[in-house]
Amino acid sequence: MNDIPSIQDLLSQGMGQTLHWFPGDVSISRLAGVLVGMANAQGGTVLIGVAPRSPQIHGILDETGAIDLVFQAALLSDPPLVLPLPRLEKVGQTQVLSVCVPSGLPTVYNLEGRYLGREGSQTNPLPARCLRKLLLERGVVQFESQAPPFATLDDLDYQKVAAYIKALNLPADEPSENILLRRGCIRPGDNQSTKDNVAVSYFPTYAGILLFGKEPQRWLPNATLMAARFVGTSLADSFLKQEISGTLPDQIRQADIFVRENIASRVRLAGLTHQEKPEYPLEAVRELLVNAVTHRDYNIQGDNIHLNIFSNRLEIHSPGGLPGPVTLQNLLDTRFSRNAVIAQVLSDLGFVERLGYGLNRVVEVMRQGFLRPPQFEEAGGAFRVTLYSATAFQLEQPDLQTVQELDLNSRQQFALSFLASRRRITNRDYQELCPDVHAETLRRDLVDLVERGLIIKIGDKRATYYVLKK
Repeated sequence: MNDIPSIQDLLSQGMGQTLHWFPGDVSISRLAGVLVGMANAQGGTVLIGVAPRSPQIHGILDETGAIDLVFQAALLSDPPLVLPLPRLEKVGQTQVLSVCVPSGLPTVYNLEGRYLGREGSQTNPLPARCLRKLLLERGVVQFESQAPPFATLDDLDYQKVAAYIKALNLPADEPSENILLRRGCIRPGDNQSTKDNVAVSYFPTYAGILLFGKEPQRWLPNATLMAARFVGTSLADSFLKQEISGTLPDQIRQADIFVRENIASRVRLAGLTHQEKPEYPLEAVRELLVNAVTHRDYNIQGDNIHLNIFSNRLEIHSPGGLPGPVTLQNLLDTRFSRNAVIAQVLSDLGFVERLGYGLNRVVEVMRQGFLRPPQFEEAGGAFRVTLYSATAFQLEQPDLQTVQELDLNSRQQFALSFLASRRRITNRDYQELCPDVHAETLRRDLVDLVERGLIIKIGDKRATYYVLKK
């Protein structure tokens, strides 16, 4: 919702499971109830500054107070809700506060012991059967939200915290502890928590240590990334290795440098000029590195993330299987985060798309680069992604100017590239190249290429294949 029509369109839909609104003077308990209900359901949007019985926009008078009310309501949840920053949306001469409750949150939330859900526009207690199902789907203990033994706020690097606050464009005079608490990077201590006989108010969580810690590996020795470059196509004794440690943002940056320094380049003749490109699209590799760092299971202490570069492929192994309801079959469609706090902070810092579209982008970038689609696997309690280089899947790019003049879609360009190298393509070949596209759409692509006179259909039914028209 970035403009006025978006707000008006939402209001025209009426309240429902994923949309609720309140006047500016909403009580903190009512707001907290709806936030918790949405968090336990499909997520949604809450608008503050709208009349309760009709979609009339009254606006809010105290912008800062309204934002603070949202975070205070989120903190009433158990565990505290980690929400994106509320947004002020200008509507005419006034403003409405838009609050997003992400879908696919990784835990089950309660308000004063009551587990709430959404039924239409109502927020109601969850029936026992629904609660049991939700607990099974999500799990109730989040490792990233626990406090490492003996860790204190002195173990956080406040220069990194200050840089994070600056990236959020928050007031510099707001206590950093308030921001870290809202983000789930620190948690309140109990009444017995002391250090040097002085009561301790807050402790860092594992998420806080991983994101802002001075020495994250002091508490999580295997929260590192092992990068290696091998000469051949398999693990061997001869290789270049680098163990990458530090905070998660630092690990992503160091791994990105390792990749740039250790992958080859492809040279293609285009007219009278040479075009040089990395053997793997850097955008795709970076998305996979960020995904691994964001979603690995940090509770698994026996292994770290592995980045292995071979002569024909690049592999990234992340400890822990796919989280929650995510499977290899719904991987590109289901949104679920094992580490919601880490995902949100890395999103705030510009590393990751909060809604989780990174893997879809990897598939598309590889296709645009005329490379084989990425391979996703679960094996040995780890999630592995493999990118294959052009040497493993030789495709010649068609003349770019000709393709642009023909106005072909990216799938058809990919098919022509495949034909330029393999001389023939079947429907099955095309489906393997574009696994996330419906078979009927792919059939129409090939029919269109035949009608344009670019390829020739040979055979019938299952024996059908296509060749380039000379």
